[in-house]
Amino acid sequence: MHFQEIIQTVKRRREMLQVTQEELARLSGVGLRTLKQFESGKGNPTLQTIEKIVDVLGLELVLSVKKISYATSENSI
Repeated sequence: MHFQEIIQTVKRRREMLQVTQEELARLSGVGLRTLKQFESGKGNPTLQTIEKIVDVLGLELVLSVKKISYATSENSI
């Protein structure tokens, strides 16, 4: 999931729950300015900040390790 997708998911969820930015900032302990910058795509929040926001909204941010496939050539030694 790209950063813009995370932003849109958070924004849609907040609006679906009818929570204002002010309420979300207060409930999550994140500054209102930080939240507004995040939702506008202008901020650079830490992972911890994003987790605080998504937790209040009943969302979970999951990171996983990509599977890497190594291309091998039959001609290489």
